[in-house]
Amino acid sequence: MSELSLSKIRFHNGIWEGRISNVPETGAQPNIQVRYLDQLVEGVSLKEGGTGNEWELHVPVPNHAVADGVHSFVIYDDASDSKLGDFTLIAGEAAADDLRAEVKLLRAELDMLKRAFRRHCLETS
Repeated sequence: MSELSLSKIRFHNGIWEGRISNVPETGAQPNIQVRYLDQLVEGVSLKEGGTGNEWELHVPVPNHAVADGVHSFVIYDDASDSKLGDFTLIAGEAAADDLRAEVKLLRAELDMLKRAFRRHCLETS
């Protein structure tokens, strides 16, 4: 389990912004990955925040993700291989509820578990 915590700042001009807190070593940049359709999102950046244990996260939403449907992004702490948070874009026909987004999020989390299980099997064999 990760010690890090993630809070949303805003989503503006195609960039999702958040704050990573509780970084154990002051000034040490956390290893963060953002995945969309189980692929790494390009251009993710971190800038040191106001205190030594906070970092500002900037996630550019790829152009191909701005389309009809439900598009889920999952944010991971790569060091502990744990999920810090997620965000979802819903475009086109309005969804009656967020069930489709929840299913996509579950799929993304299942992909993370599969990677962790495969890594565990390789390490223990």
